[in-house]
Amino acid sequence: MVSADNVALEEASISPLPAERFARLLSADAYARFDEAMRRGASALRGRTMWHVNATLKGGGVAEMLSALLPYVRGADIACRWVAVSGAKDFFALTKRLHNCLHGFDGDGGELGDTEARLYASTLAENGSALMAEVRAGDIVFVHDPQTAGLIPALKECGAVVIWHCHIGAEEPNAEVRRAWAFLIDQVLPADRYILSRADYLWDGMPPDRLRVVRPSIDAFSPKNQHLDPLTTEAILRTTGVVAGEPASAPTFTRTDGTIATVSRTVRIVDGGIALPAGVPVILQSARWDRLKDPAGVLEFFSDHLAPADPDVHLLLAGPSVEGISDDPEGAAVLAECAAVRSGFSAGVRERVHLLCSPMEDEAEAGAVVNALQRRADVVIQKSLAEGFGLVVCEAMWKERPVVSARVGGIQDQIEHGESGMLVDDASDGAGFAAAVAELLADKTRAREMGARARARVLDRFLAPRQLAETMDVVCELA
Repeated sequence: MVSADNVALEEASISPLPAERFARLLSADAYARFDEAMRRGASALRGRTMWHVNATLKGGGVAEMLSALLPYVRGADIACRWVAVSGAKDFFALTKRLHNCLHGFDGDGGELGDTEARLYASTLAENGSALMAEVRAGDIVFVHDPQTAGLIPALKECGAVVIWHCHIGAEEPNAEVRRAWAFLIDQVLPADRYILSRADYLWDGMPPDRLRVVRPSIDAFSPKNQHLDPLTTEAILRTTGVVAGEPASAPTFTRTDGTIATVSRTVRIVDGGIALPAGVPVILQSARWDRLKDPAGVLEFFSDHLAPADPDVHLLLAGPSVEGISDDPEGAAVLAECAAVRSGFSAGVRERVHLLCSPMEDEAEAGAVVNALQRRADVVIQKSLAEGFGLVVCEAMWKERPVVSARVGGIQDQIEHGESGMLVDDASDGAGFAAAVAELLADKTRAREMGARARARVLDRFLAPRQLAETMDVVCELA
C-alpha cells in the first residue's frame, strides 16, 4: 500500500516467475529473442524501478494483462511495482464516460466540461501526492488508459520517464472521440512515449515519433488459459453449478505459483435461469457487463435468429460479479438490462439462455471458471460494438475454439476471416452472426480445423513473450 496525505494507492504483490517456462512453447528463435530482450531491459533498468499505474488491480483487460506480464519482469530481476489509483464513484463514472467516448460512444451522455476537469484533476492530484513520494527521478512509469493519464505532467516534473499505454481507441474518430481527446490531450502530450495497440489510434496533435505499436497478449500458463482436460473442465462446470449434476472428478487448476487449487465457489445464475443440461450444443460470450460488448444484442440475435433455427443450441452469457470490479459503475445496470431482455423471451427460448455471474473473491479461481466455460463452448462469440483489442478472442483461440466476432478494433488483427475465425462486418447484423454460428455448429470438421489454426496463430503472435520483448525495446530506448 502506497499512501500520503490520507490517500492510499492499492499495491499489487508481484511474485517472480521464470522466463524459462516459455522455452517448451516457443521456437528456439522466438525464445532467444525474448530472453535477450529481457536481459537488455534488466541491464537498462539497473538501479531504477519500473512502475505501472492503472485504475484497478482485478477485473478487466488491463489488470489481467499486468497480472500476467509483471511476474516475468520480476523474474528478470527488474524492480517492478504496480499500483491502482483510488477515487469516489463520481470519478469512476467520469472515467467510464471517457472510456466510452474514446471508443466513439457517448456512454452516460454526461458532460466533459470545467466541472469534470476539476474533479479529474483533484482526484489524480490526491493520488499523485502518494505516488510522487515513492517514485524517484529516472524511474520508468507506465500510466495506463484515461483513468490515470492526468498523472503524467506531475510525473514528468519529478524526473520520471513516462510511457502512456492506452489500450483503447477508434480507427475513425467521431465527435465523441474528439471530445475525449480535447479533455485529455494536455495530460498525455508530455509522455516520453505512447504505446497503442493499433497505429490508427494515435490522436491528432500527438507527435508520431513517440508512437510505438505493441499489441497485447495472453499468458498461456495462467488459470484462465492453462490446459484443462475434458474431465476437469466438466468437473469445474458441475461444481460451479453451470452444468447440472455432480462432478465425477476433482475441479482442480494450477495457480501461478505452481500450487494446485480446487474450484469451490458457485456462479450466480441470474433471473431464475437453470443449469446447462449435459451434452447440448453451446455458444458463449464471456465479457464484462459493458454496453460496448453488446450483451443485449447477443440475447436478441440468439432469440430472433439462432434459437428458432436450432432448437437444441444454448447460449451462455457470462461475466464477472458486478460487485467485483471497482472502476466500472455501469455493470449492475447492464446486467439488469440483460435480465429484462431475457425475461421477455418465450419460455422455450428463455430456458436455453443462461446469464452467469462469476464470483471475484479469488481471481485465479474466477479465471479457471472462464477457462472451463470457453473449453465447453462449441462456438465462442464476441459481438462487441467497439474494442481496443479484445483479448478474450485470443483466449478462446488459444483453446482451439472457433470464434465469431464483429470486425472491430484489434479483433481484426487477431482473426483471419475464414481461416482462424469468422468476422462479421457489421456488429449490429444479428442475422449475420447467427448465420456464421450456425455454419460452424453444422460443420464440426471445419470448426475443429479453424480452432487448430486459431491456436497456432496465437502461439505465433499473441503470447506474453512477444509483448514483453517489444515493451523492453521501448524501455531501452528511454533508459
